[in-house]
Amino acid sequence: MTPTPDAQRQLASLPLAILLLAPGQTIASANPAAEQFLGQSSRRLTGKPLLEVLGFDEPRLAQRLADSESPVSAREIDVTLAGMGTRRLDVTVAPVTDAPGWQILTLHDSSAAEAMGEDSGGADDALLRAPEVLAHEIKNPLAGIRGAAQLLGRKVSEQDKSLTGLIADEVDRIAKLIDQMQTLSRRTKVLLEPCNLHEAVRRASAVLGAAASGGKKVPPRIEEEFDPSLPPVMGNGDVLVQVLINLLANAREACQGLNKPRVVVRTRFASGLQLHSTISGKPVRLPIELRVSDNGPGVDPAMRERIFDPFVTTKKSGQGLGLALVRKLVGDMNGRISHERDDAGGWTHFRLHLPLAHEPRRESRKGGAPA
Repeated sequence: MTPTPDAQRQLASLPLAILLLAPGQTIASANPAAEQFLGQSSRRLTGKPLLEVLGFDEPRLAQRLADSESPVSAREIDVTLAGMGTRRLDVTVAPVTDAPGWQILTLHDSSAAEAMGEDSGGADDALLRAPEVLAHEIKNPLAGIRGAAQLLGRKVSEQDKSLTGLIADEVDRIAKLIDQMQTLSRRTKVLLEPCNLHEAVRRASAVLGAAASGGKKVPPRIEEEFDPSLPPVMGNGDVLVQVLINLLANAREACQGLNKPRVVVRTRFASGLQLHSTISGKPVRLPIELRVSDNGPGVDPAMRERIFDPFVTTKKSGQGLGLALVRKLVGDMNGRISHERDDAGGWTHFRLHLPLAHEPRRESRKGGAPA
C-alpha cells in the first residue's frame, strides 16, 4: 500500500511559493518554490519578520495581513522583495486551522503568467476576491432569510406584504451577485440589457429605507432631480441597484451628523462623453449621467486620487472594497464613474456615466447629407 505523503512533503512539491508564518508574522518556514522566488534559503528566511522580506506599497493591505484570523486575497499588488526590487504579485493569506495566530502565505507572479499566455485578469480586479466579500457561506443564511420572509408574508397585513416581498427579492438579487462576484474578473461577462435608471435608483432607496427603519437615527432623505425624458440605459438592473446602494449609503453616512444633511440624486444628458471599450476597441458613447451628491465634509484631499483603489477608506471599520467594487461593476457595464469635490459649494459628487440602450438612427436626406 502506497503511504500517504505528509503535509510537509506536499507543500515542498507545490510550484507555488509558500511561507508559513508564526504568530506575530515571523517566517517559520518556506518551501523550495519560495526559496527560489525570494532568492534566499529557508534557513535564512526562518525567524525574519515578514515585512523585512516583503514590502507592500499599500499600507492598508499590510494591516489586513496582520489580522491572523481573516483570509485575504490580493491580485496584482506591487510588492518589494528584499534585495530584488519591486514586482507585481498575487498574494493570498489564510489562517491555519486549529492553530491560532499561524498563517499560510502564497506568492504568485501574475505578470510572468501573462507572458506565458495565461489570462490573469486586470489590475482593476485587485483584492475584489477577498473571501470575506465572496464567502460561499453567505448563501446558506440567505436561504433561511428568504424562507422566513415567505412565512411572514402569509401572516402580515396586506400593507406590510410589500416589505416581506422586498426582503425576498433582495435575497435573490444578493445571491445572484455572490455568484457573479465569485468569478469577478475580466473574463466574467455581465448580461447587458435596457434598464430604467430611475427605477434602479428608487429600488436602491427602498432597500436603504427598509434597512434604516427602526433605527435611532433618521437617515437623510434622498432627494430626486430626475430628467423624466431620459431613455433606457444599457446596463444590468441588479448590478445598477448594487452600485447605487453603495453610493447612496456612503452619501448618507458622509452627511449624517450635519444639522441639515442632504443627499441628492440627479439624472441628465451629458452629450460628448466617450469611453473606449476594452473588449472591442470601439468608442462607446456615454451620454447619460447619474450624479449622487452629499453635503458632507468630503474625502481627505490626500486620498481623493485613490478613492476607488482597494483598501483605501476613511472609515474606521471600513474594508475599502466598496468603491473598488463599484468601479469594477460600472466598468462591466461599459460605463465610467468619477469623484469630484466642490469645496466652494460644500458638495461631494459621484458621477456615473452610462451608454444608451439604443443609439438613435441617423437617416439621410436626398443628396446624402445627414439629417
